[in-house]
Amino acid sequence: MSDSFLALDIPEQPAAAQPYRVLARKYRPQTFSQLIGQDAMVTTLGNAIKRGRLAHAFLLTGVRGVGKTSTARLIAKALNCIGPDGQGGPTIDPCGVCEPCRAIAEGRHIDVIEIDAASNNGVDSVREMTEAVRYAAVSARFKIYIIDEVHMMSTPAFNALLKTLEEPPAHVKFLLATTEVHKVPVTVLSRCQRFDLRRIPADLLAGHFAHVVEAEGVEAEPEALQLIARAAEGSARDGLSILDQAIAHGGLDGEGVRADAVRQMLGLSDRGAIRGLFDLLLKGDAPGALKALRAQYDLGVDPASVLRTLLETVHAVTIVKVGGDRGPGQSAEERAAFDAWSALSFPMLHRLWQLLLKGHEEVSRAALPIEACEMALLRIVHASSLPDPGTLAKQLAAGQVPAMAAPAAPAPAPAAAEVAADPLPETAEQVAGLLSKHGRHSLEAQFRNCARLIRLAPQLIELSGARPLPADFTRDLEVALKGITGSHWRVLIGEGTGDPTLREQETAKAESEREQVLKSPLVQAALAAFPDATLDHWQRSDGSIAR
Repeated sequence: MSDSFLALDIPEQPAAAQPYRVLARKYRPQTFSQLIGQDAMVTTLGNAIKRGRLAHAFLLTGVRGVGKTSTARLIAKALNCIGPDGQGGPTIDPCGVCEPCRAIAEGRHIDVIEIDAASNNGVDSVREMTEAVRYAAVSARFKIYIIDEVHMMSTPAFNALLKTLEEPPAHVKFLLATTEVHKVPVTVLSRCQRFDLRRIPADLLAGHFAHVVEAEGVEAEPEALQLIARAAEGSARDGLSILDQAIAHGGLDGEGVRADAVRQMLGLSDRGAIRGLFDLLLKGDAPGALKALRAQYDLGVDPASVLRTLLETVHAVTIVKVGGDRGPGQSAEERAAFDAWSALSFPMLHRLWQLLLKGHEEVSRAALPIEACEMALLRIVHASSLPDPGTLAKQLAAGQVPAMAAPAAPAPAPAAAEVAADPLPETAEQVAGLLSKHGRHSLEAQFRNCARLIRLAPQLIELSGARPLPADFTRDLEVALKGITGSHWRVLIGEGTGDPTLREQETAKAESEREQVLKSPLVQAALAAFPDATLDHWQRSDGSIAR
């Protein structure tokens, strides 16, 4: 019988696809040289290792994403590294190739125990740990306990840890990490060597992100990386998470990470548009400022984000005025604009800061954020023409009467004869028209947006209190109408809902007109012929265009 065998042609199985690792995990620092923004701590640890002055317990604190847990793992590697030849000792530059280094990096070293204090915060968990502390390390030089979010431990658990934390065996090191160091008892703090990890500067983060996108083979605009770095607020993990999202947002068409896409993704306001809005505020152009704000709001920008960017603008202008560091992220257009605005006086800049800060606080907790933002900007427009306290004091000392003209109406106030020519208003629209005619645009906007009319009689206006009104609105309206008509007016807050505001009436009228246009035979025929068509705008009977 001849020898024979059966050969089976088995197709080669494709290798299993590796699961995707997010950038925040993929680019976690593996050496102290890769840990950005913490040079002081690295220097201190390096000197302590070289001189053999290693503490038995370290406390790492700082905001989220600055490298507390990563630093704890690096310290564990530095203390247990044996070098490529197996003869090395503790070093600030662990080799990363020996078995202890690789096992710690992969989270599988038996002598490096990571404990989540949020889920192991009881006294029983601490008692188990203190019992295990007595036994020597299995294969490493030191047995290391990394306790993350240590502030979550209960008071009895802290008390049970104190004695072991103060006098542990020579082969044990404790590494504690927390974001809320004020919640850690003083008795624990006094037994640890504390390191406060700093927020990472935006320029360092942007440079780090540039290396990451280069390693990932993704194109990215420098301005986009600067936006991500600023949005990260000093946190490398937050920034890498945003960068991961921005890369995915770019899609597969090769567009990469673009600044406008990042701005849209994060809901940030366009800095060029904000500079234009800031210029309108300084000029006292109330209608233009409100229009610019609405344009940003229609693009999906949060009103609080607009005010925050305006606050950053005022701060940047003030820094330029005092001759401080401009920062690396400013464009040429920003530099030119800030140089021009630096001619503003310090009282003016401080006043703008306070008004914007108050407006940001109001918008953050307002039921109507965009309306609150509009009111805040109108307050700034009104204040932009007022003299600063120093100038006002000089004018009063010189016996001069300070000019308090409205910002949008720099022309001289009309003469008494001209004022008397205006008839008393009979409707709410006529009241708004008088305010607009005489340059009281801020008051007119408040009247149109907020005032619900209950009764209008000669020299008497009664408004509903169902919708909150600014504190000084009634007084300002009385003064304005007296100055315009020459008659004394009373503005009261009564009970009842009142009529809809003028803005609500305009909106309702526009919706009614739109419905009528859509129901017309011509439009119905057009929509039937083109089902995907939509009504963009139409011409009213008076020739104006409505949308």
